[in-house]
Amino acid sequence: MKTLDKLQPGEEAAITAIHGQHTALRRRLLDMGLTRGTVVRLVRTAPLGDPIELRLRDYALTIRKSDAHLVEVA
Repeated sequence: MKTLDKLQPGEEAAITAIHGQHTALRRRLLDMGLTRGTVVRLVRTAPLGDPIELRLRDYALTIRKSDAHLVEVA
């Protein structure tokens, strides 16, 4: 299983699932546009590795690596 936090800068992937028991966090990720089938590209990682900047749906999104670990991609 590959997740968003494992992408390398410049790499693109399509979201296949969003995991997590915490319904509030899962809902927040969905509200930010991280839905199944969406293509995302990792733009860059912060100097210390967290957070990461993603490009999706013509906007930039910055999220924590711990949150990105819940998003499965292919």
